[in-house]
Amino acid sequence: MKTAKEILKNKNKEIWSIAPDNTVFEALKVMGEKEIGALMVMDQKSKVYGIISERDYARKIILKGKTSAETKVSEIMTPMDKMFTVKPETTVEDCMVLITAKRIRHVPVFEDDKFVGLISIGDVVKSIISEKDMLIEHLSNYIAGKYI
Repeated sequence: MKTAKEILKNKNKEIWSIAPDNTVFEALKVMGEKEIGALMVMDQKSKVYGIISERDYARKIILKGKTSAETKVSEIMTPMDKMFTVKPETTVEDCMVLITAKRIRHVPVFEDDKFVGLISIGDVVKSIISEKDMLIEHLSNYIAGKYI
C-alpha cells in the first residue's frame, strides 16, 4: 500500500508558499505561474499559518464582492487549526477517504510539526490508478501463465 511519503517522493521537491500579509492577487499570480491550485501560507522561517486555494478565492473574494488586489491572504486562507492534514505514513487510500469526506482538493503532509509537502486530489487519483494498473498487469500475466 502506497503512502503519502511515496507520493511526495515522485513530486517536484519545490514547496510553493506565500506570506500571510501578501495580497490574494499575488497568491493567484504564483498559482497561475506554477500551474497549481493551492499554496501553503508560511513565513520566512517556514512557520505554517494555513493554506489558500483557488476555491478560497472563488468563495471568499468573488462571491463576496471583495478585490484580490486589496485583500490579504490571511483574510481568506484556511488557518492551521482548521486544516485537514496527514502524516507521511498515511496510506493513499486514507488520503482519498479524507479528501472525499471533507470535500477538499489539497492535503498538507506534516511530520510531527514540520510541513513536508502538499498532496493534491490529482496526485492521489494518479497513484491509485497506477497501483490498480500494476495489479491488472500482474493478474493478466498470471492468467496467461507467465508466472511459473
